[in-house]
Amino acid sequence: MSTQVLERPEAQEKESDTGPEMFHYVRKEKIAESAVMGNFVVALCGEKFPVTKSPKPGSPVCPACKEIFDQLPAGQ
Repeated sequence: MSTQVLERPEAQEKESDTGPEMFHYVRKEKIAESAVMGNFVVALCGEKFPVTKSPKPGSPVCPACKEIFDQLPAGQ
């Protein structure tokens, strides 16, 4: 009887990514609701997630969200 070991790459979920975490632009009124109720928010880039962290000054911002935000009229 022989024993074989099959090697396969492990699929990693986005949350376990070790790269720098990107923060997204989300409507202000939805942030508190998501943080308290656990509802998902939709970022400008279309990504959906629950709010779990607050960005600190200098945190990396999602390039797609930033591009969309920069194209919005002031006051939006």
